Amino acid sequence: MKLYTQSLIKKTINKIITPWYSIELIDRWLLGQIIPPMLFAISAFTVISLSVGVMFDLIRKIVEYGLPLLKAIQALIYSLPSFLVLSFPMAVLLSTLLSYGKLSANSELLALKSLGITTSRIIAPAIAVSIFMTGLTFYFNDNLVPNSNKLAEFTLRSGVGSSFNKEKAKNNIIFSRKGSRTDPDNKPTKTNTYLTHIFYASRFENNTMREVTVLDFSRVNIKQILTAKSAVFDKDNSSWVFTDGSIVSTNSIGQTTSINFKQYLYPFVEGPLDLAKVPKDASDMSLKEALEAEKIYKKIGDLKQIRKIQVRIQEKFTLPCACLVFGLIGSILGSKSNLRSSKSQGFGLSVILILIYYVMSFICSSFGVKGLLPPIIAAWFPVVFSIGGGFYFLRKSS
Repeated sequence: MKLYTQSLIKKTINKIITPWYSIELIDRWLLGQIIPPMLFAISAFTVISLSVGVMFDLIRKIVEYGLPLLKAIQALIYSLPSFLVLSFPMAVLLSTLLSYGKLSANSELLALKSLGITTSRIIAPAIAVSIFMTGLTFYFNDNLVPNSNKLAEFTLRSGVGSSFNKEKAKNNIIFSRKGSRTDPDNKPTKTNTYLTHIFYASRFENNTMREVTVLDFSRVNIKQILTAKSAVFDKDNSSWVFTDGSIVSTNSIGQTTSINFKQYLYPFVEGPLDLAKVPKDASDMSLKEALEAEKIYKKIGDLKQIRKIQVRIQEKFTLPCACLVFGLIGSILGSKSNLRSSKSQGFGLSVILILIYYVMSFICSSFGVKGLLPPIIAAWFPVVFSIGGGFYFLRKSS
């Protein structure tokens, strides 16, 4: 039995080790130079960003709101994936710069080139690591980050109490609907481009709209204003149930009628509820949820929100591609024979490159939201431009 167990353990170890040793020696050697500094860089960047972005805010909530320490630690852990997504690209850049810069300083890359190995072949392991990190970043950003952000917010709400919950209610819900109007004989008009309804709620919380106003222009020569303290959507009847309000109607000759009600059933679409449930920040959405939000904004006809969500959808793909960009640029710059980078110089160069890339991304993203650039160009231009620059330097170094 003991011999069988030892044999089984050896087979398991061989299955794990064999894929690694199936990689060519030069690739294993270069990967061994890249991976350790990358793990260190991920840890360092994550700790720094967590301290600045979350930890100080949690300390303030512990002191001012009485947030329990255990809840604060849980919220900190739940916030970790969102900061890992930001750390991955920066860690790829720093690790490739340091590892290839060290090899260049020790003339090891020069020795490889003297054997006829091209620069493209030398940086191939770095590109492979960058592609892997791109996929990992996309998985984290699309699957883990939205759920972990919601868990972090829920943990804070449950830990702080009602005074903090009120801050999380969504305010100023505005939903507009276009369609055909009906004439006095209840027949639809020919055109289908009229603004028929404007639905406004000052606050949304616990699936309830508060302080609601509905402007109804769906009938020719009649305008109706419905106000209520609250409204809840009834899915069974596909209608809104308004509570404690009034209806004021005005016809074309100026006659006005007013009716007060305790409860009123108003047939209307579920759009305002869908709009209220859309997260404010696209980082809290998965790709699927962002596509659904785009459909909702298109129904409303809010061009600014449509452009914004379209840019954010493209950025779901371009954010992970930063790993590929930084891996390509870092490995090429680090492998240049005239670069003798110390750790401090490598870190300084990383900060400059990261700053340039993200400033360019921010400017292009803003242009996309403003409508000065198409969403696809606004999101992908920094990636394409940076990769193009990387290949230019690769050609020069070869």
